[in-house]
Amino acid sequence: MFENLSGRLNDIFQQLRRRGKLSAADVDAMMREVRLALLEADVNYGVVKDFTNRVRERAIGAEVSKALNPAQQVIKIVQEELITTLGLPEKLQLAGPRPRVLMLVGLQGSGKTTAAAKLARRLRSDGERVMLVAADPYRPAAIKQLQTLGERIGVEVFTDPNLKPPELAARAFDKAEKGGYTVVIIDTAGRSQLDQPLMDELQAIAKKVSIADTLLVVDAMVGQEALHIAEGFRDAVKISGLIMTKMDGDARGGAAISVRSVTGVPIKFLSTGEGIEAIEAYDPSRLASRILGMGDMIGLIEKAEAAFDQKTQQDQAERLMKGQFNLEDFVKQLKQLRKMGPLQQVMDMLPGDLGAAAKNVSTEDAERQLKRTEAIINSMTVAERRNPDLLNASRRRRIAAGSGTDVQDVNRMIKQFRETQKLVKTLQKTGGKGLPRLFR
Repeated sequence: MFENLSGRLNDIFQQLRRRGKLSAADVDAMMREVRLALLEADVNYGVVKDFTNRVRERAIGAEVSKALNPAQQVIKIVQEELITTLGLPEKLQLAGPRPRVLMLVGLQGSGKTTAAAKLARRLRSDGERVMLVAADPYRPAAIKQLQTLGERIGVEVFTDPNLKPPELAARAFDKAEKGGYTVVIIDTAGRSQLDQPLMDELQAIAKKVSIADTLLVVDAMVGQEALHIAEGFRDAVKISGLIMTKMDGDARGGAAISVRSVTGVPIKFLSTGEGIEAIEAYDPSRLASRILGMGDMIGLIEKAEAAFDQKTQQDQAERLMKGQFNLEDFVKQLKQLRKMGPLQQVMDMLPGDLGAAAKNVSTEDAERQLKRTEAIINSMTVAERRNPDLLNASRRRRIAAGSGTDVQDVNRMIKQFRETQKLVKTLQKTGGKGLPRLFR
């Protein structure tokens, strides 16, 4: 997310840090570079102009000239103004009588149906009882797609091919009300362009059921066009929030920075990948930190909490401190790590120098290594996983053949495991005092 923009801004800030004092000319030169970087990321010109003017005005003022470290002060100003540009976060409208109805709207190909399922999964994990409504009878296989996703996440999908979308929504609401559902998510039909029949149908649905939130799903990769789409829907139906999809792409994602300022409609969720779990609540401060290369440790912790089973983690921590950590525990940790999502996304959340160092590592190589390690351990017997001392030369040859790797790969993996065991023993002896040395 924003990899190109983040890289450009960090290069600018590195040059800034080399200067002890900042003149007005230094600030102007920096702001020209920042302006170009934002425009290349497809941020709206008016938004860029307003943002850079605000930053420049503060950067040549007293708060920077009197600062002990002017460069850090300017970067702080850039972060604060970026957060202001991104707008305040807003939550879903889930107050009032149940069930609350969320209507998802958008153009065809924006990822609306998948976003509906992602949102349903998220709300279900928050304790809501959710019903999905397949109200797109026009796109081939749209209903089947939502039904498949619903089965995958354990959420009921209501549909009736004999009913038009407004009547279908009313019937679904009635069933949800009687069935004790707390949230109804309507996946409406998309069109290839903004047209009046589409808007008429959305308005008809809104007349049949009381809509708590109308969420426009916008593909972030369409760049400035996202702003025109948001304005078009906002003028025709009462849009209360946005879901930006395909935020894991980096080509023209700057539209996410512009959309709140231009349309006045708040972003509520970001879809950050293809996985059904890849959706996050919009948080301007965390997004600004990621854009500026400062990482997102809160987001990383949330990903870890969602992926790692607490009981398994507690059991493994106890085994680790007793010196009982074996290859079975090792492979469980690897599998849970992969549940956190693509490694590139995890690396993007690491802050500062740690994140920069991680970006120098090929994520493809890292993914391959994880898969190779899993394959090697899975080719072992239970006795071998629990007692690696059994792994003599002949056993290693058998494991290499079974996992489609070389003996050298097996030896390398075992060496890494031994080093991990040594580290655990060191931490046991020192009571964790040796841990800070890992991060020097």
